Amino acid sequence: MPVYRPASPADDDAHQLLSDYFGMRTDTFPDGLGAYHTVFPDPARFAPPAGVFLVVDDELGPVGCGGIRMLAPDRAEVKHLYLRDRARGKGWGRELLAELEARAVGLGAREIVLDTNASLEAAQGLYRTTGYVDIEPYNDNPNATNWFLKQLR
Repeated sequence: MPVYRPASPADDDAHQLLSDYFGMRTDTFPDGLGAYHTVFPDPARFAPPAGVFLVVDDELGPVGCGGIRMLAPDRAEVKHLYLRDRARGKGWGRELLAELEARAVGLGAREIVLDTNASLEAAQGLYRTTGYVDIEPYNDNPNATNWFLKQLR
């Protein structure tokens, strides 16, 4: 079972997970879209009440991460949802997303948005099967090709 712990994106474990994620995206970013733009998150944007960042641990140590940041008093954004290979296929991405959504509600969000790239097919499948719907772009992220929204309860 995964354990979720709050962390700063600048903490050693979180920073290593983000480095792994950005390295994977750089290596797999689709041709024709230019270079992948790596931007490490500002820790202040992921500290309550502005947001939260979680590290996922299994029995062997850190295995994933993800964060939410508030864009408005009632709107949160999912950022940097990532699981290492050994944690994939266990449903932990779905669990992490649900945990992030619950944390967003706790910070006052009534809706949550995210952006992603079409090359991340498994991620898009996860978002669509958990209630996210396609929307028009809400930001100018050069890495994104798809934007999603979900109403929270």
